[in-house]
Amino acid sequence: MSSEQVGPAGGWSAVVLGGGDPGDPFAAAHEAAVKGLIPVAGEPMALHVLRALRGSGRVGRVAYVGPTTPAMDLLIDERVTDHGTLLSNLEAGVDALGGPGLAPGERVIVATADIPLVTAAQLAELLDAAPADAALIYPVVPRAVCEATFPGVQRTYARLREGSFTGGNVFLLDPRLIGEFLPRLREVLEARKAPLRLAARIGPGTLLRLLTRRLTVPELEAKVSAILGVPARALVTPHAAIGTDVDKESDLALAERVLAQRGPAQRT
Repeated sequence: MSSEQVGPAGGWSAVVLGGGDPGDPFAAAHEAAVKGLIPVAGEPMALHVLRALRGSGRVGRVAYVGPTTPAMDLLIDERVTDHGTLLSNLEAGVDALGGPGLAPGERVIVATADIPLVTAAQLAELLDAAPADAALIYPVVPRAVCEATFPGVQRTYARLREGSFTGGNVFLLDPRLIGEFLPRLREVLEARKAPLRLAARIGPGTLLRLLTRRLTVPELEAKVSAILGVPARALVTPHAAIGTDVDKESDLALAERVLAQRGPAQRT
């Protein structure tokens, strides 16, 4: 265990998803095996994420899915081989932490390895704000926050009645219920390339309200909860870094610029 962990754990463990396609041209262009190992401010971007999780003072154990470096290994409790898909990696990561055998009340934060701008304080605030009655919590960031924090950043936004939001690259879950919602989530993801099948899952009324920007956040939560069979919640966060991943050269340039401005002492 690294001395970089700060403060006591707060009932959370973490799964970091750092796998990827070995043929990823973005990673290859930077001579990295996978995207999470691309250097940002002189260190693998995944290392910044691991430090933020440990520094939050909320995370007791960390499982990392994908290839690592010796510096990263110091912050990882369980190393997990890449299983090839996001959901398989998620399941393997949770299993490595003990699956349903996690401590009573312990929950899991799942983060991708490509959000090097996130800080320990931001993650601590996010975890402290997580509602206790949800099996799945998905942080979302208002468009205005993203554009004010990182001018020119390019993200995909969903337009709801309350405004436009981008999804975070972090989500929170109750591992005791993963067996209930994971098969249904897999079905939804498999249907995403079949519009009619996906529309049938969502429901024509909900889809119409989404397309006409009349769908509200509570309505969306209720629909997702019904589809997955467990309570699901959206968590609006003011931290743009949670929704800002690095998957192209312009994102990498942004991350380099922001981390250079922060300096080493402020990066977590």
